[in-house]
Amino acid sequence: MSSLNRPHEDVPLVALAQIEDGALVEVETVVAGAPESVLVHRDGGAARAWLNVCPHAGRRLDWAPGRFLRSREGLLVCAAHGASFELAGGECVAGPCRGEALRAVAVVVRDGQVLLCADGDAGR
Repeated sequence: MSSLNRPHEDVPLVALAQIEDGALVEVETVVAGAPESVLVHRDGGAARAWLNVCPHAGRRLDWAPGRFLRSREGLLVCAAHGASFELAGGECVAGPCRGEALRAVAVVVRDGQVLLCADGDAGR
């Protein structure tokens, strides 16, 4: 899975306290020099992030800005074509892009903030 990051410095995305445990939020930021929509998932005191783009057709995953569909099993469901992604690593486990994965964005939680990592190894 490729990891995308900003080359110069860690960038604050969102306060961890603003995300309910297990929830997803959408933030706009610059990734690898381009403006991107990024989804951030909180898992206890940790966070994971991916580009808000389905690998199947390149469409946004949210059904409205920052509004994500979840299955009964807790999977993230693409609003366009129903692909289902597990949130431990972003792998598609059902739907048209089964076996592919969301494009990870390296993040770290530091001092209560979710930061976009300058170092591509962080957050993996």
